[in-house]
Amino acid sequence: MAPLPALCRDCLHPFSGPTACPKCRSPRVVRHAELWSLSIAHMDCDAFFASVEKRDNPALCDLPVIVGGGQRGVVTTACYLARIHGVRSAMPMFQARKLCPQAVEVPIRMGAYVAASKQIRALMDELTPMIEPLSLDEAFLDLTGTERLHKSPPVVQLARLAKRVRAEVGITVSIGLSHNKFLAKIASDIDKPRGMALIGKAETTAFLTGKPVGMLWGVGPAMQQKLARDGIRKIDDLLRYSPKELAARYGSMGLRLYDLSRGRDARSISPVAKVKSISRETTFSVDTGALDALDGYLWRLSVETSDRAKAKARAGRVVLLKLKTSDFRTLSRRLTLPAPVQHADSIYTVARRLLEKAHPHGPFRLLGVGISDLCPVSEAQTADDLLDADAPKRRSIEGATDRIRKKFGTDSIKKGRALK
Repeated sequence: MAPLPALCRDCLHPFSGPTACPKCRSPRVVRHAELWSLSIAHMDCDAFFASVEKRDNPALCDLPVIVGGGQRGVVTTACYLARIHGVRSAMPMFQARKLCPQAVEVPIRMGAYVAASKQIRALMDELTPMIEPLSLDEAFLDLTGTERLHKSPPVVQLARLAKRVRAEVGITVSIGLSHNKFLAKIASDIDKPRGMALIGKAETTAFLTGKPVGMLWGVGPAMQQKLARDGIRKIDDLLRYSPKELAARYGSMGLRLYDLSRGRDARSISPVAKVKSISRETTFSVDTGALDALDGYLWRLSVETSDRAKAKARAGRVVLLKLKTSDFRTLSRRLTLPAPVQHADSIYTVARRLLEKAHPHGPFRLLGVGISDLCPVSEAQTADDLLDADAPKRRSIEGATDRIRKKFGTDSIKKGRALK
């Protein structure tokens, strides 16, 4: 068998064979039969929020770090040292503290994460205009046809990009490279952190064989349970069915399952993918129906939703409320407004009205707040001023509060209701 093409991820030297890099002796080598031809990538920052915190405070570098906090809050991000102890995102803080009592807890600093995300995006823009961001810390890239421009194949461009992100932004990334979005995203998780993994066309079927159906895009816990009741637990189990049979059982999702189980994904990378909503939610460590306690969570989630909307310069014409009851029923409430909103106070006011109407269905185990039907923030400010004479004053106060929080941390200034 001929030796596989290889690339040193440190010095970017191309070679062949199973050895370490013959030029710099680095063991950080990626090798694959289709190394020079794959061009669809998914890049994911490693423990993004925690990495930014360690970058900005070197004293944290060798310590387990949890971003989030609050007595009844949840983990937003955990660094890999904390993950070794079992700490995971969205885990209640009380549980994370039991698993890793030595962890350092730091508050969310959304402004710092947005700034780092913009730096990374600028570096990606130098490679290709075909970028589809999924969040602040991950994006798809289509590097098809860029080899002629950059005088190097996509895998070399991506390895160079990872080096630049580490040197110029101060964090690390993991990259998956394949022939479609579905497999590229799977590949980016294979070798984290600082990983680079490839899934080629020739190995697609072999790679998916034996994998759980939960690996398929869009198959969450509820869908996994539904498939399991039908005897479908592995991707291989789906191969027994025709598209017509799967569509009859699961509708349009059945057709998607048919394609994904065979490694097919026709979705293109869309640089103009539109963000449909902005939201935040939390799961309580203990189910609660106390309106006073729910109100405190509601305010904090409204602030976090507002922070994200401000980072994206968006406002929403619809305010959303999500509740999950103690018996796992999900309640969704929404209200369309005459004018789009972005500020925490406006989002909270509407969400509070929705909560009061839904409150008799409690107690609840989850609460979420969001906005949808998004528009540029300039439309929100103009409309807001016409409908509410006090809007400019409240916006000025909230702007001053945001500046204080950005400079001194998210917990540096709070409204009284945030302490509930």
